[in-house]
Amino acid sequence: MDSCSKLILNSKSPFDNIVFADLDDTLYPASTGVASACKKNIEDFLVEKCGFSESKASFLRVELFKTYGSTLAGLRALGYDIDADDYHSFVHGRLPYDQIKADSQLRNLLLSITQRKIIFTNSDRNHAVKVLDRLGLSDCFDEIICFETMNPNLSKSSRPDEFPVVLKPSMDAMKIAVAVADVDPRRTLFLDDSVRNIAAGKAVGLRTVLVGKAAKSKEADYVLETINNLAQVIPEIWVSKSDGGDQRISRTRSEIDSILSTTAVGA
Repeated sequence: MDSCSKLILNSKSPFDNIVFADLDDTLYPASTGVASACKKNIEDFLVEKCGFSESKASFLRVELFKTYGSTLAGLRALGYDIDADDYHSFVHGRLPYDQIKADSQLRNLLLSITQRKIIFTNSDRNHAVKVLDRLGLSDCFDEIICFETMNPNLSKSSRPDEFPVVLKPSMDAMKIAVAVADVDPRRTLFLDDSVRNIAAGKAVGLRTVLVGKAAKSKEADYVLETINNLAQVIPEIWVSKSDGGDQRISRTRSEIDSILSTTAVGA
């Protein structure tokens, strides 16, 4: 029996589900430049499609994000008849996806987690699939909850404000995700790089993990500098603290480290 099998048989984790929200800056670092390119594309959309000046575009992008959760949500709320598919095609269609590299260590980590693994992103499904493909993680997740999941009626609207765009960190988005995934929030770990999203997750009862930060946060039950620190910071994903105490956790961590040091086949 290999170390991964022993780990599964001997563990009794307090978590049934692991929700990874988001893709950008959570599953891969900001240093890829994809997130910054996305912001630039949004500003270009405001200039080319909505007629705003370049000097106003950057300010407007930030203000719409802060107020409505996204530029698309803000534009539609303000009466702009923006088609979501056209918006996503413009914003994501020119991203430097080639800068996202396969992450064999993360793949090994995900494959060692036997619980349901769910992606929860404000992005459209096409973007999520492309990112997972680039990372070599397409087969590591059981479900993708995305823009289309939260906004199934948007294409049927007769006016821009008929169906407000629903996105994290709104409580409506969090409740939809919990319902669609059919999870018990108390036994679900929720990872995100945004403090606002983490606070929303906490509000619906999820166990929260803030990714990409070093300092503690009152909204987060755990803090990770990078997603690859997951096994070191939250070993109870693989084994319960109450099952064998610190000695069992220490032994589990060494087993996890052994798994992670092995390059995954096909990664």
